[in-house]
Amino acid sequence: MRLTLALLPIALLASPAAAQAPAEPIQIPPELTDPAMTERVLDMLGPLSRAFMNLPIGEIEAVAAGRPVTAADRTRTIRDVAGGGDPNFEANFQRDIAASRATMRVATKAMVSALPALTKAMAEVAREMERATANLPSPVYPKR
Repeated sequence: MRLTLALLPIALLASPAAAQAPAEPIQIPPELTDPAMTERVLDMLGPLSRAFMNLPIGEIEAVAAGRPVTAADRTRTIRDVAGGGDPNFEANFQRDIAASRATMRVATKAMVSALPALTKAMAEVAREMERATANLPSPVYPKR
């Protein structure tokens, strides 16, 4: 039974539907190559990081430590743990996020320029997987 479950993904890859080549090449969505979209995502970093810092973590810490959850645990957030009592933590954190914008622009540009090569490589991986698994016996084929 375990062998059947383990081989099921391979069988699905070897199915006629998976063996068919895509009708057309993969198109990169224009949103991924639009610099304005990159700027909108970068503008979201500040609010997202603030929201992330406000996530409660105390109860998870208590359970992981194997101790009962206290009232203080219920109010402890990621900000409380990460800040470690530093009065300048928030300002430093936001400054670091703002400073990373240039790096993120460059990284996004590099990723966008690499997307055609990545999609081509992934298509080649799919072809090689199909070739490698083409003659595997089907796990759903009746045993004799």
